[in-house]
Amino acid sequence: MLFSRETYMDRRSVLRQRVQHGLIVLFGNNESPVNYPSNGYKFRQDSTFLYYFGLQRDGLVGVIDADSGDEWLVGDDIDIEDIVWFGSVDSVGDMAAQTGCTKSAPMSRLESLFRDAQDHGREIHFLPPYRHDLMIQLMDLTGIHPREQRARASLKLIQAVVDQRIVKSPEEVAEIERACAIGYEMHTTAMQLCRPGVPEQEIAGRISGIASSKGCIVSFPSILSMHGEIMHGYPSPRPLEAGRLMLCDCGAETNENYCSDNTRTTPISGRFDSRQRDIYQAVVDAHDHVFEIARPGLKWWDAHFAAARVITERLQDLGLMKGNVDDSLAAGAHALFFPHGLGHAMGMDVHDMEGLGQIHVGFDDEVRPNLNQFGTNALRFGRRLREGYVMTDEPGIYFIPALIDEWSAKGHCAEFLNFDRIETYKDFGGIRIEDDLLITADGCRYLGEKLIPYHIDDLEAFLAARS
Repeated sequence: MLFSRETYMDRRSVLRQRVQHGLIVLFGNNESPVNYPSNGYKFRQDSTFLYYFGLQRDGLVGVIDADSGDEWLVGDDIDIEDIVWFGSVDSVGDMAAQTGCTKSAPMSRLESLFRDAQDHGREIHFLPPYRHDLMIQLMDLTGIHPREQRARASLKLIQAVVDQRIVKSPEEVAEIERACAIGYEMHTTAMQLCRPGVPEQEIAGRISGIASSKGCIVSFPSILSMHGEIMHGYPSPRPLEAGRLMLCDCGAETNENYCSDNTRTTPISGRFDSRQRDIYQAVVDAHDHVFEIARPGLKWWDAHFAAARVITERLQDLGLMKGNVDDSLAAGAHALFFPHGLGHAMGMDVHDMEGLGQIHVGFDDEVRPNLNQFGTNALRFGRRLREGYVMTDEPGIYFIPALIDEWSAKGHCAEFLNFDRIETYKDFGGIRIEDDLLITADGCRYLGEKLIPYHIDDLEAFLAARS
């Protein structure tokens, strides 16, 4: 376990107090086969189970009685055949003691725990499942069909988990910084390799290998492409071309499943041309402005629109946008170039707790999402910041030919957009700059001992110094 036994006991105690009544059931993950049962993907524990129990073994379920305080670790001990192939592991009873659980039981006991709660009319709290094997298990236990399980998951449990997990302890921040150190190595290696003729997939493979060499995994499939205008532009066999830009969005996930997430955009020839420099500096200005204003009490919604304002003003200076800035922002004209949200919460999940429902993670009773306006509907987080939040700051400017054509044909936001000039940028690609911020008592700080170069002079100097 990454943290002390007492840490997990305290976390479960807080959760029990917040839920107050009923049976809390937290499913750990099972092994996931690639193409037959004994050939599996690397095991990845469920993040919420890991947060409250700290155990990395597959086939476990944690049960907490919010009324009595009883806790069970439920799971089957491995048999001799597993020991022959994979070695001995601690018994479920021993693991229960390690994490401070008062009781342990075989998986067959889970059905009776459910049935007893149902017979007494007690509420059973479970989180939205995302793996189909657990959906089937939950259906067997509750009779709830998988297509209904997300809707019938416990909102009280979801909110309790979100409120607890979203504030990172100093111990958690230290683990995220370990992921950031690996991410720094990944990104600077990508920059070192970024030269005309080198295939995108070769660079992506090399940076993924850095994470693997540390015993870790990437925190999400690496985005690496000359087509930075594609939000999830995964690497292709294409060789990098002189004069273009390479966007690399990648991160590491430590052995204990805490994540980093950064993006850098690198001129493949080593220096930006004048057009690239202008657009790149606009993104830098938006990124750095967020760092200046992020602090407890600020709505992340307002941070998003502050970044959008900077982008709008810079694009007006370049003749790509026009009109009253406030009206332009209200109409969502900036979303032609900046169609995603400013950033997301990050922790054990790179999009922290997104499996619980983004509306519960990123929004609250005060700040609600706007799902009706293009661009704003992709904002993953809007609520007020608190000390201990970890957020990604990732503005971007993209020239998406199909989107430009659609808006131009419809005349959408034409009073704010100079489509004739925008047309000349359809071959540009896209730029994003992303860093991980810890919200502190009086502001914020970047996570990671070393900051990946991104200011124009620093980046070009780094590229010039390559061997």
